[in-house]
Amino acid sequence: MHIYFSGLGGVGVGPLAQIARSAGHTVSGSDLVEGLMTEQLRTQGIEVNIGQDGSQIAATHAQAPIDWYVYTGALDKGKPELDFAKSQGIRTSKRDELLAHIIKEKDLKLIAVSGTHGKTTTTGLFVWAMKQLDIPVSYSVGTTLSFGPSGAFDPASEYFVYECDEYDRNMLHFEPYVSVITALGHDHVDTYPTEDEYREAFITFIEQSDQTFLWEKELRYLQHDLQADYEAYDELMNLSHLKLAGDHVRHNAYLAERALGWLFADMPTQSISDALNTFPGTQRRMEKLMDNLYSDYGHHPAEIAATLQLARELSDHVVLVYQPHQNTRQHDVRSEYKDSMVLAETIYWLPTYLTREDDTLDILTPEQLISELSNAASAQSVELNDTLWENIQREREAGNLVLCMGAGTIDGWLRQRLADTK
Repeated sequence: MHIYFSGLGGVGVGPLAQIARSAGHTVSGSDLVEGLMTEQLRTQGIEVNIGQDGSQIAATHAQAPIDWYVYTGALDKGKPELDFAKSQGIRTSKRDELLAHIIKEKDLKLIAVSGTHGKTTTTGLFVWAMKQLDIPVSYSVGTTLSFGPSGAFDPASEYFVYECDEYDRNMLHFEPYVSVITALGHDHVDTYPTEDEYREAFITFIEQSDQTFLWEKELRYLQHDLQADYEAYDELMNLSHLKLAGDHVRHNAYLAERALGWLFADMPTQSISDALNTFPGTQRRMEKLMDNLYSDYGHHPAEIAATLQLARELSDHVVLVYQPHQNTRQHDVRSEYKDSMVLAETIYWLPTYLTREDDTLDILTPEQLISELSNAASAQSVELNDTLWENIQREREAGNLVLCMGAGTIDGWLRQRLADTK
């Protein structure tokens, strides 16, 4: 089967393309710009078209007829590629439908990692530990990895580990064998306008799962008597046997440890802990780019606070460079910024990266958002330019840890600057 993916550079679509190819399907696709994921896919022999005006998919279809067109929830339904696929009678769907098809086709048991924050790292922890323990695993992680492709299908595997995103209600299309719920807090207001709707989606997801692992604070957040099998743990318990940096990372690792212990009861707990403790991390999650310079995908106040806590375990002097993501989201989270950055000595605040916007909302300026901070005096508005790069280098050379956070253009800008200096 020939599957064409729209948005190959995305953290959900790119890994799925890798899985489909590993599972024996012909894969091609497109995106608007090059990126880390598209570069990785090219090295694996996957055809990547840059441009989505309809001519690219038409040329691919003429050369090798497309059987299935996959797009993301972020795609405007009037996009030329989707119109072309429908005009040709090609099957079309979002990515979750294809993944569910592959999982069922290969008779795999789904280990689903969901939650508001920490999904990527936790999914990576599962994949890494299973590899270290010589357990065959198929998986999809929403980032690039240093220890393998972002998505893979292993014919010998019994399990599929999936970063099960709640955006666009993606997670509700699955009935996991095991679910792990990381930290929860209202997000994606374009999908879940109210917090109750957000809670209800996770309650449904847990009740669709055979077994769930989570923290008691998430149970309190859900405000519901779950009709499901689950294990919940006191978030204040001693996790000193886990040596990973970052309190939130240790908590996520513990959930992975307990789930793996349940799945593989004959496996010594110490072996599982040892495997987790050697986790090298994932790209775009507190990723070290050079001495005293890190990149992180986080773009929610809770994620910022957690990552700064991790950074402070590495250094007593932390500088934050922050690019907010989506103006619509800023209107919803602005009041949550208050104490999220108190662990940063200096804050460089960039304009918001705009995507999927509500045009009726005013664009919030850096100054307006900075004013929400309890430590606003430590923050200043900046642009992605030479001056910012010079400031980053000055902070680094002074021995300060510089943490650059955001899901927009900041990571690509950093990597290009580093490439230009080589």
